[in-house]
Amino acid sequence: MPLIQIAGSERFAHKPKPPAETHLLAKGVTLHSVNEADIESLDPLTYEVIRHRLAAIAEEMADSLKRMSGSVVVTDCNDFGATIFDEAGDTVVVGLYNTQLAASVDMAVKWTLENRSEKPGIRAGDMFLCNDPWVGGGIHQNDVTVMAPLIHEGQVFAWTAVVCHQVDLGGVSPGSWSVEGRDVFWESTPIPPVKIVENGEIRSDVEDMYLRRSRVPRLVALDLRAKIGSNNIAQERLSQLIVKYSPTTVKAVMKRMMNDAESRLQTKLRSLPDGAWSSVAHQDSFRTGDRNIYKILLTMTKQGDRLFFDFTGTDKEVEGFANCTFAGLRAGIMPIVLTMLCGDIPWSPGGLYRCIDIKSEPGTINNCNFPAGIGKASVASAWATQNVVSECVATMLAIHPDHRKSLMCVCCGTWDLALLAGLDQRGNPFVTMICDSMAGGLGARVDQDGVDTGGINCIPMGRIADVEINEFSFPMLYLWRREETDSGGPGRFRGGAGGSSCFIPYDSPTGGVHLVVSATGKALPQATGISGGYPAANQYDVLVRNTSALAILKGGKIPSSLDEVGGRKDVLESHLETHLNAEDVYFTHWQGGGGYGDPLLRDPAMVERDVSTRKVSAGVAMSVYGVVLGKDGAVDGTATKRRRGQLRCERVGQEAVE
Repeated sequence: MPLIQIAGSERFAHKPKPPAETHLLAKGVTLHSVNEADIESLDPLTYEVIRHRLAAIAEEMADSLKRMSGSVVVTDCNDFGATIFDEAGDTVVVGLYNTQLAASVDMAVKWTLENRSEKPGIRAGDMFLCNDPWVGGGIHQNDVTVMAPLIHEGQVFAWTAVVCHQVDLGGVSPGSWSVEGRDVFWESTPIPPVKIVENGEIRSDVEDMYLRRSRVPRLVALDLRAKIGSNNIAQERLSQLIVKYSPTTVKAVMKRMMNDAESRLQTKLRSLPDGAWSSVAHQDSFRTGDRNIYKILLTMTKQGDRLFFDFTGTDKEVEGFANCTFAGLRAGIMPIVLTMLCGDIPWSPGGLYRCIDIKSEPGTINNCNFPAGIGKASVASAWATQNVVSECVATMLAIHPDHRKSLMCVCCGTWDLALLAGLDQRGNPFVTMICDSMAGGLGARVDQDGVDTGGINCIPMGRIADVEINEFSFPMLYLWRREETDSGGPGRFRGGAGGSSCFIPYDSPTGGVHLVVSATGKALPQATGISGGYPAANQYDVLVRNTSALAILKGGKIPSSLDEVGGRKDVLESHLETHLNAEDVYFTHWQGGGGYGDPLLRDPAMVERDVSTRKVSAGVAMSVYGVVLGKDGAVDGTATKRRRGQLRCERVGQEAVE
């Protein structure tokens, strides 16, 4: 049945406004600013010193969050963001962590200025909490932002904000991943910006309301304090900077940082030929039992020094939990702009956004209306949006002799979610997201292979927890975690290999754990190749019931394949919520990166090396790369030339001529 928009919800469907308009709408507070003369009069040395100090403060925010957090998602996987904004909410500095999140927090700051300045007011010592993706501050409700205004001499001088993924904030399913959900009312309740800290003190009434919905309130409360502490450190450092250099000088540096980012991106865009590039990304299944395929369309146009992203034709929002809001759409654009276009440009998104125009129809799967389900938004429609943007930007760069070296094919095409919940080995309730798929394969480049299990490009500092950390923290035992053969997209340059994890519940007082699975990309490959490169392998998950894994381990052997553990194997569809018993094994195989160029053009010696290191199987070497290996594993040059000729003839429907 179609989703019906709820009257009044349009107030929260926020689109960020330019600084001048934000200054007018922020009634009840005075925003500090500077004029163009102050910006132009900066001497280069002072500018560079303060610019690097602002970047260091953002990094110190991140480091302090990791030190105070109790969540493995933060401490070991770096799934968070730490950001500094100017007085109007434009992003000055963003760190090398989850750049998806950096694309949405500015929206929440601007909404707060427009809607909270008079009531309840914005004062020194205040902080605001938000997890409403229609407002901004995150891509789905598990992304919780705490943002703090820096008040100097009675004026709002700047903002700092920290956002990270919380493992559970309520909803039907553990971890707030409601795989059977049809709309947002199955999920954690979105919270528009609310004052969580007032005059330096946590408001216990608001905190109680926030924590009451969680299955792990103590952990969420600890992360809340980590975010508050991180903001306090940033505010102290910024205040010291203002005292040392004056508010006018520091603010002028902030404005110039954004101006420089804008002008340098404009210069790069002008060096590229004008043109238009199109791409389509597909998603399979928006909830349990859904076997439909949905599309996101993008036509990206480069004209002069501007980029136009037009998503017209994208499918309408649907029942399920995999839609995303406009914040998610922006989160599909900015990570690619940062990593692919701005590798040599300081990351000040407030200036970069001035070079970008976005056209999107409200009510689509990547710009949905309330109350569409968005619990999986960050790794579903927002992720697929990132895939189409990645393909278009890479194809644009491919035509330039110098900039083409910055392109990267689509990286790990979808997020492989495996969430465990229950009682841990110490008898305490737990919920955790296993972040092993953070080690996705990176896409191939024009002159080199993608990095095997190298990460995901939207989180440059992303990591996976050590096996020992996961086993110490949660009642689980790994049978293996490894790279998988043939998982990277074939090409003249091969996409980075993905990997797999295989584990069993272990040492829980209840004997097992609750398992929530949500991993799309099974009907269609999602890490596409470029210029004739092939996509990476599809997502693949298997649940094996009643295995002999424990008995094999007790016998002194570690199983290395699913065939060895016996039991009943179920190849899983996209979504599942079930119980994992002590005798059960869960295997999940996440994706690699897309390939670049025709695989038949790959150097046979590189294929030989791939086979010897188990990146590629001998069968794929023969059938896809057209490389024939002898019994000694070395390339048979004559047979390879013949085989590649056969494959080229087959492509055009001709018989091979000896």
